[in-house]
Amino acid sequence: MNFKRFLKWLAPVSLTAILILCTIVQGWSAPTAAQTQLHWYGQSAFKLTTPTGKVILIDPWITNPVNPNGKTDLATLNRADLILVTHGHFDHVGDAMTIAKKTNAPLVSTADLGQALVESGYPKNLVTLDTQGNFGGEISLLNNEVKVAFIPAIHSSVIASDGSPAKYAGNPGGFLVTVQNGPTIYHTGDTDVFADMALIPRFRKVTLMLACIGDRFTMGPQRAATAVGYVKPDRVIPMHFGTFPALTGTPAAFAAELKQQRVGSRLQVMKVGETIRL
Repeated sequence: MNFKRFLKWLAPVSLTAILILCTIVQGWSAPTAAQTQLHWYGQSAFKLTTPTGKVILIDPWITNPVNPNGKTDLATLNRADLILVTHGHFDHVGDAMTIAKKTNAPLVSTADLGQALVESGYPKNLVTLDTQGNFGGEISLLNNEVKVAFIPAIHSSVIASDGSPAKYAGNPGGFLVTVQNGPTIYHTGDTDVFADMALIPRFRKVTLMLACIGDRFTMGPQRAATAVGYVKPDRVIPMHFGTFPALTGTPAAFAAELKQQRVGSRLQVMKVGETIRL
């Protein structure tokens, strides 16, 4: 076979091979990268699932009045890798002790709150220096997959249970949770707006802010919108509203204030029991 005849023979073979290859490539898609997921149980209770499947609970009052599936959710929650609690009030400690005893999840909190919870029945072996801190500090957890910074809050913090006198539980706070290959989430805890919130984005860009808006016991929609303006997150999700009649702040009023104050962050209102991907 001379060279010209070889080329004539090769051309259709190569074309066929290319067409087959193109067909295979078009039918194949690369695996979708795992994403961080956020689930809202109502009030200030969230479940954060990292791209590798680690489960982080924040203020886990799962059986709160606005969660119709609370008892089932608590019964079927078989994994937690960390439990974060912002302060000592019952609607934030919530079901933390029950979950800790069930899952052996370490407690992440300020040291004063951790000690107060141990005295109130939280398993002592799950409250260690490895997961305790204070405002201005940051700790790396879960093999450096997650960083948690302790943010102050303007509120109060006591533990009262079984009719016993209220016990001081340290200063209240919030958390800045940074997920490796994922978002940075600021959970405000219960707080009023304060000007130092404007310092948060100087140290780390906030992807998502979970902001209390209920009024009466925390900032309401107007002051919460100002807080979002300070933090400048990409998105904001309202929380801590509507659980009790006294919590009169609404997402609609919050949306109006964000617009009035020309805050550029995107508002996303979650439904109780909803899970979103970040």
